[in-house]
Amino acid sequence: MSYLARQNIKMNKYPNILCIGSVLWDVIGRAPQTMRKGSDVAGNITRLPGGVAMNIATTLAKFEMIPAILTSVGYDPDGDELLAACVAQGLIIDTVYRSENLPTDRYMAIEGSNGVIAAIADSHSLEAAGDKILTPLTDGTIATISKPYSGLIAIDGNLTTSLLSEITTSFLFARADLRVAPASPGKAKRLLPFIAHSRGTLYVNMEEASLLCQKRFQNTNEAAQGLINQGAFRVLVTNGAKTSTEGSEKGFISQTPPSVNVTRVTGAGDTFMAAHIAAEARGFDRSDSLAFALEAAAIFVSGGTP
Repeated sequence: MSYLARQNIKMNKYPNILCIGSVLWDVIGRAPQTMRKGSDVAGNITRLPGGVAMNIATTLAKFEMIPAILTSVGYDPDGDELLAACVAQGLIIDTVYRSENLPTDRYMAIEGSNGVIAAIADSHSLEAAGDKILTPLTDGTIATISKPYSGLIAIDGNLTTSLLSEITTSFLFARADLRVAPASPGKAKRLLPFIAHSRGTLYVNMEEASLLCQKRFQNTNEAAQGLINQGAFRVLVTNGAKTSTEGSEKGFISQTPPSVNVTRVTGAGDTFMAAHIAAEARGFDRSDSLAFALEAAAIFVSGGTP
């Protein structure tokens, strides 16, 4: 039974995008100075709703889209609190899978002024839930086997390799506009099935592009071309404050993000992806969509709200 069913709450809106992946608690320690291995400094520690799918969904909601999240959340106090936070952000949660045996996932990171020093993602419950999180695509909550979903879907690489591979060939996703992010460089290779089957738009950074292609690139244009040559349908490659590139068989567009003072890093890529999806949903062309996404990410890392 879903969280909303237990609370006797019904969806009053139909989503125009599905966000599939990690929804968890982010515990982030930030220090205003440069940090290195072994650093022990004063700073701030925050606990906020996070996870790639969550970050994308909440940003999409700020851009007046209606996201539903497909994920696994535990039947525990952390899970109840997390789903209440999702509702407060305007997300549809009647699509969430909850298990009595799986705890709510967590993510922990340490950031200095020089970026992320270390991070650990505990998304074991999401991985253990497997394809159970996709039930709303067959039981009529969102779609059915006879009438598959045909809208936008954002997917993150916290899903298992086998489930991601299944998604690339499943008829349940055949009509959907897939947008995919690896979640972290350590999980970049989980996106290889999307390249092998030339499915979806991939949102990666330079390190992730290099891991997917097993090759070092000098810039994002070169990385984007490398991914397309490997078989990717369409890609967006970012490189922090340096030039980003959107590319497909239609050609390549490169732009440099606005220069800002960086106050946070975690979630910047998710903000970029969500803003790009929102821009295209509004009918922006390729160039304007990339510019819109870069500006939104710049506002985010400077501490503002896109």
